[in-house]
Amino acid sequence: MVHLGKVPTTKELEDKKKDLPDINGLDLGAPIGQDEFTASVYGSRYAAIDLPKHEMPEDEMPREVAYRMIKDDLTLDGTPTLNLASFVTTYMEEEAEKLMVEAFSKNFIDYEEYPVSADIQNRCVSMIARLFNAPVNDEEAQIMGTSTIGSSEAIMLATLAMKKRWQNQRRAEGKDASRPNIVMNSAVQVCWEKAARYFDVEEKYVYCEEGRYVIDPEQAVDLVDENTIGICSILGTTYTGEYEDTKKINDLLVERNIDCPIHVDAASGGFVAPFVNPNLEWDFRLEKVVSINVSGHKYGLVYPGVGWVVWRDPKYLPKELIFNINYLGADQASFTLNFSRGASQVIGQYYQLIRLGKKGYRSIMMNLTRTSDYLAASVEKLGFEVMSQGHGNGLPLVAFRLKPGHKHNFDEFAIAHQLRERGWVVPAYTMAPHASKLKMMRVVVREDFSRSRCDALITDIGLAYKELCKLDENDLIKPYQEHIKSQHKRSGKNKGMNDYFTDEKHSLQGKHGKTHAVC
Repeated sequence: MVHLGKVPTTKELEDKKKDLPDINGLDLGAPIGQDEFTASVYGSRYAAIDLPKHEMPEDEMPREVAYRMIKDDLTLDGTPTLNLASFVTTYMEEEAEKLMVEAFSKNFIDYEEYPVSADIQNRCVSMIARLFNAPVNDEEAQIMGTSTIGSSEAIMLATLAMKKRWQNQRRAEGKDASRPNIVMNSAVQVCWEKAARYFDVEEKYVYCEEGRYVIDPEQAVDLVDENTIGICSILGTTYTGEYEDTKKINDLLVERNIDCPIHVDAASGGFVAPFVNPNLEWDFRLEKVVSINVSGHKYGLVYPGVGWVVWRDPKYLPKELIFNINYLGADQASFTLNFSRGASQVIGQYYQLIRLGKKGYRSIMMNLTRTSDYLAASVEKLGFEVMSQGHGNGLPLVAFRLKPGHKHNFDEFAIAHQLRERGWVVPAYTMAPHASKLKMMRVVVREDFSRSRCDALITDIGLAYKELCKLDENDLIKPYQEHIKSQHKRSGKNKGMNDYFTDEKHSLQGKHGKTHAVC
């Protein structure tokens, strides 16, 4: 999710310059060269001036200098392997990277020019659909799917399909089709709020509560009415990594004879559960599940961004949403929010599927599960309360918090800040609404999170906790908290952020103060 950038006015830029020294007025013994380029990047004139930030420069810049200056700028970013907030893949084999680099110039939409790349997408869709137990043994089955930029686009497409199908049914029955709604957990990722808002669908939430951070199947089905386009069930919530009980929702719909489809948001769990917990029924084995999305760039083990969405049958994908286009002489059916797009990530996904196979994925996911169980046990031993499910009953992550009733004057956000000063990005969150303003922390265990790195993190969590306890004992917590609050301003992290919309009140965050977990 990219933030809205603020374009500074000319006056704002002029005001900034007033506080800076004029380098042209400094006598350094020799004039700054105008156009010459030396063998040393840092001996060129470009090393003594600021990088262009608001307007394109008039003159060119040597490629070596442009590369080095940007590379130096990027060193201030965090280290991806230490970012334990994100599910996004940070490691791929060299051969996969080579294939992806070689495909950078391929426009994936041009099926006529790049037919093999297009076919590779179809191969991936077929493999993923079978992984999700699509009814391929039915001779009349017409399972279909597509690649997307990520699960956000996949969810947009699935929501649009559910809404349009519902509208068509209502109009065919001569009924009002102007007030669609969708049922989901209040702990959904923000892309679900976006999908509902962008496509004029009312959100009907099953709110979390203390001790329950997943959807309650009974409450979810009770919320279904004649205007409900579908129920969202999450295979691995972003907060605690728990799998929602899709089978229970399915069984209740069947038992009550309610015609309501289920879409499974398997963004994180779609490449985990089939290998670690294969007997768990959450996919197309359940008759009410009509569509599933999954992120290839999470536990699909591909660099961002690629996602996938699969439909059980064409009847759940209304024909008027599909555009048959003729592009450079090739007829093709298209259902996407984007048009031009690189082929690299799809090719990267295919590499992983055939390189690792089911055995390889199973080995990796089992190792991640073991590591997350080890981390959970260690964190619990340090005195924290673990909120996530272990032993393969949820995603390989560890959600934890300070024990309820603790007497400390610091919270999980202070611990997160301490860890960040040690290089770790371990986020703290305010839980979804109606969960008693509960605060928590979360560590995502990814492929490159080795046991030795896990031990280093455990040590630093313990040190961070002890350091805060010492500050607390010496009445230094309040000054420390003020230090944390001022850190963002001093670091300039908010520079360029658009603050025009900071007072919005339409989202779950705006209404309840929910912190949206990083995906």
